Amino acid sequence: MKKLRILLILPLMMMVMPVASANGWGLPEALVPLVSNTNDYDDYYHLADDYARKENSARIIMQSRYHNQLIAAEKGADVIILESQAAVGGNSVRATGGMNAADTPAQDENEFGESAGVEKTLKTARTTYADNVTITKLAEEVEKQWADYQANPVGYFDSDELMELDTMIGGKGINNPELVEELADESADGVEWLKNYGINLTSVGSFGGASVKRIHRPVNAEGKTIAVGSYMIPLLEKACEENDKISIQLETTATTILTDENGKAVGVKAVGATGNEVTVNAKAVILATGGFGANLDMVAELVPALKGFMTTNAAGAQGQGIEMAQALGAATVDMDQIQIHPTVQFDTAALITEGLRGDGAVLINAEGKRFIDEVGTRDVVSAAEIAQPGSYSYLVVDQAMLDKSSVIAGYVKRGFVFQGNTYEELAEALGVDAATFAETMNTWNTYVEAKNDPDFGRTSFAQPLNTAPYYAIKVTAGVHHTMGGLVINTDTEVLKADGTAIAGLYAAGEVTGGVHGANRLGGNAVADFVVFGRIAGEEAAEYALGE
Repeated sequence: MKKLRILLILPLMMMVMPVASANGWGLPEALVPLVSNTNDYDDYYHLADDYARKENSARIIMQSRYHNQLIAAEKGADVIILESQAAVGGNSVRATGGMNAADTPAQDENEFGESAGVEKTLKTARTTYADNVTITKLAEEVEKQWADYQANPVGYFDSDELMELDTMIGGKGINNPELVEELADESADGVEWLKNYGINLTSVGSFGGASVKRIHRPVNAEGKTIAVGSYMIPLLEKACEENDKISIQLETTATTILTDENGKAVGVKAVGATGNEVTVNAKAVILATGGFGANLDMVAELVPALKGFMTTNAAGAQGQGIEMAQALGAATVDMDQIQIHPTVQFDTAALITEGLRGDGAVLINAEGKRFIDEVGTRDVVSAAEIAQPGSYSYLVVDQAMLDKSSVIAGYVKRGFVFQGNTYEELAEALGVDAATFAETMNTWNTYVEAKNDPDFGRTSFAQPLNTAPYYAIKVTAGVHHTMGGLVINTDTEVLKADGTAIAGLYAAGEVTGGVHGANRLGGNAVADFVVFGRIAGEEAAEYALGE
């Protein structure tokens, strides 16, 4: 088997460093000649060609999360990870919810009680999206599946097609259907693949925009749900560190994708923490640099209405990967589709997980009243929240929810939470009318018991919020996810406007567009970078090896 060497770049920065400095990275010795001082090696193409000839090797530069790297290493690759920040993970490590996956064994551990959610989705497909061919076809398939399940209700009802339908409706029908199909079809395998690295997503819950319980979450030793990003990324990082084919370089940001005379991606130039430059030569490049949600100037330029909004994004989400690929003629799609998240802590811009609403939390405005179906899509809930007095709301949970969630306990520890032993006490702490708030909560609890919300049509209820003490977090809307990005195909190849692929250039995750359309569903971001990250690693490795 040919030996594959891969260079991975996360936020994309590197510098042209002397070989001695490159040795300090702890790279495999064979890779040291590829990271050289530009003063000595202006002709890096020649260097790369010469090295490939001598070593019969293929190299890949990846700007990505760890799924790409691990897959490439599994195929015999030596990998260099370039991360622009001082710590790995970017937005991925900030993910609080979980990963959407359809028709999994973990779902079958749950009793199915989401009939209303399925019926609501099918009705929306028939009415709102009757003129959308993809949605109509998916709805027809799901209707048949649903009828079969009702005739023989064994296990938990979900399917790849229902996940596709939810994703397409959530994205207002402008998603790329081929990418959505790939996302759903490979989601369950992605959950299983993660187990290879000790990542077990065993708790299944409800999330906004999903017809059924589909978001897969980790739990701690006490059985409490925990944030998926801070759980998953360290384990992936550990797997990379323990693999002698993978090396990680922090505070190294790529600035330019290098190409040969035929336009093939053959490496990157980057800048390091001290301003020194690095050139890295490779056979292929994978971009998984994230979106541009931290680049608020870029956000405001594309969507002026978002000027002045806070952001939940990591500092590295500046859009560098998109810009570098555009310099090679890469096409983009849906760049003006920018998602705001309705539960961002009012004072700190910390993301408050959507999973709390899926587990039963409600949103209360400054008047002490509910104002929306809390598990609707993020765009709808955010718009409703912005329309409330002061453009904020309070996310309300009870002690029973806290007992099941270490995430809520973390919010308490960080000082985000108001508390009261009664509804009236909590209302006083919030500064809202006590009688109105108590009436709202008591009414909500009757809706939960009846599994019917005549006010806003919510179909996900969990348990009543009637276990004291009670807690609330002040939240508002903030920039969260950029749905637009590079155009890719199902092999994750980056495409030009004419549909042709830029040879040797791949992309996965938030740097791409087309998967989520006009609105991303909670849980689909993790599914996105797991599914397409795996594909990118496989395809880039095969390309580099000439398979």
